[in-house]
Amino acid sequence: MATRILTVEDDERIRTAVKLALEDEGWKVDEAGTGEDALELFAQAPADVVLIDIMLPGVDGFEVCRSIRRTSDVPIIMVTARDDTHDIVAGLEAGADDYLTKPFAPKELSARIRAMLRRVRTSDSGATHLRFGDLEIIPEEGVVRREDEEVHLTKTEFRLLLELANSPGRVLSREVLLERVWGHGYFADGRLVDVHVRRLRTKVEADPANPRHVVTVRGLGYKLQT
Repeated sequence: MATRILTVEDDERIRTAVKLALEDEGWKVDEAGTGEDALELFAQAPADVVLIDIMLPGVDGFEVCRSIRRTSDVPIIMVTARDDTHDIVAGLEAGADDYLTKPFAPKELSARIRAMLRRVRTSDSGATHLRFGDLEIIPEEGVVRREDEEVHLTKTEFRLLLELANSPGRVLSREVLLERVWGHGYFADGRLVDVHVRRLRTKVEADPANPRHVVTVRGLGYKLQT
């Protein structure tokens, strides 16, 4: 089946340009001009990747992202009209996996989507079962449990945890994590890593404010505590 991309953008000219660029890649594109239409379309035919503009009439992009996240771990790219730190962080906190700022080149968008599609599959970890205290990771099944209760992670959160788990006790810099989790060629934007670590901690830590597993090594990066 063809890869399906849902693009949510209220500017018809931009929406059309994006649709044509993505169709040139051989992907099927569903379009929505409002957040309400996007949620209805996604409920009818779940996409493989969702591209959401933040500024939408009615239900904004943040709420669209949060709504989709309640039922799906589909990769989501948020689009913002300016390199606004607040918008970017808010979009990532809402559940987005990545972001793009306007204007962006169609080739850059296609490259981001291809990277997301490549990493949808579980990482090729050699281990079949990893345990760190009350935290259990089963890479082949894409399953994480804390105190024997299954924890729901997005695909990006799972890959981030697995990268850390594959090098227990070793500090991985933000740059290394960006390359391994988000794909080669990404600009070194530490916000992607930092926000995803915060989200990950809320799910795998008993006390996210005082993490036991995913710990910060100040000035260097993150590691999974053994």
